[in-house]
Amino acid sequence: MSIYKENSEVLYSYEDVFTLTPQYLDELKQASLKNTRQRIRLCAHRNPDDSLHEMFIVLTNECYVRPHRHIDKVESMAVLEGEVDVVLFHDNGDIRQVIEMGEPNSGKVFFYRLDQPIYHTLIIHSRFLVFHEITEGPFLRDMTQFPDWAPLESNPNHWDFITGLKSRIEIIEA
Repeated sequence: MSIYKENSEVLYSYEDVFTLTPQYLDELKQASLKNTRQRIRLCAHRNPDDSLHEMFIVLTNECYVRPHRHIDKVESMAVLEGEVDVVLFHDNGDIRQVIEMGEPNSGKVFFYRLDQPIYHTLIIHSRFLVFHEITEGPFLRDMTQFPDWAPLESNPNHWDFITGLKSRIEIIEA
């Protein structure tokens, strides 16, 4: 596979016909462990300006995904490996919905599509979460919004936020 690194977390393919093997996904999982933020993405599209973005993303259970929403973008996610709760929030930070997801043979939801600007985050329950994400391009940072009620990734207390979020989910599900 002919790829180039934008940085240690983002890889792009040079291929006219993009293909992916399970062995390469295993390599991505190992690479995610070496990154500070415990994540890596392989982009099937060639650059951030493409109109369609398809990515294979690997996150470890040590990865914090700050709640965020996308303005004027559609996003879909299909889980290939692992288990995750996708938590959707109201604008004030109250939990709107929890989608329990897993790989197709898990019996859980394995695909979702979000076409509204709803705050969301991931709580990863497996060592690795591997998923295919599709969204509209081009990638523009200012089209992603982060709420004031969610800590920055650089904030060492972000795990307290996740622990509290897990407790809130348990109360809702009880």
